[in-house]
Amino acid sequence: MTDFAKGLKASDATIDGSNLRILIVHGRWNAAIVDALVTGAKDTMTQRYGVQSQNIIVQSVPGAYELPFAAQRLIQQSQQRSQDLIANVTDSMANLMDDLMSSPKPTATTTGSAATPSSSSGGAAPRKLQGPFDAVICIGVLIKGSTMHFEYICEAVSHGITRVGLDTGVPVIFGVLTCLDDDQALERAALGKGADKGHNHGEDWGAAAVEMATLKL
Repeated sequence: MTDFAKGLKASDATIDGSNLRILIVHGRWNAAIVDALVTGAKDTMTQRYGVQSQNIIVQSVPGAYELPFAAQRLIQQSQQRSQDLIANVTDSMANLMDDLMSSPKPTATTTGSAATPSSSSGGAAPRKLQGPFDAVICIGVLIKGSTMHFEYICEAVSHGITRVGLDTGVPVIFGVLTCLDDDQALERAALGKGADKGHNHGEDWGAAAVEMATLKL
């Protein structure tokens, strides 16, 4: 196989992300690299898949080790708020129906033309969604040092992020670089020092989040 090209093959499906609400949780260690990865993910989701920028929520945490806990906590909060909103709307509708049923029926009618709703010019403004998150991207950068700390953090974060997705039922994308040196990390954020700057893996994570959020048979 001489024409093998390493990397992610784009999905053949037409994916519309305009109704998605996406959470990005990122660490602040190695911030310059992390920021480039976050930007790559956001640009891909908005420009390629139509995710509205106001529906991409970005939250920072100290480091990669904190990513699983933060992702789980924020997913749970969004799900609880959505349930509370539904409950409040249901109660309001029930109260309104009670008021309508108990109100006296009108006995007189008025003549004249009915008021016509005014129409506003231009398209509708982009809608800010309030429901639970459809997908989460956890972004961090781990660079090996001189101790075993690197190995322990990599293993804990990998297992933690996987568990959050399985436990919550929300797609959680593993966006953590685990690199042996600074140059590897820079190249994977398209910040390489050479003529070839490398590839920004945040773009792949953004695409994966939208695809997994819309996954269906």
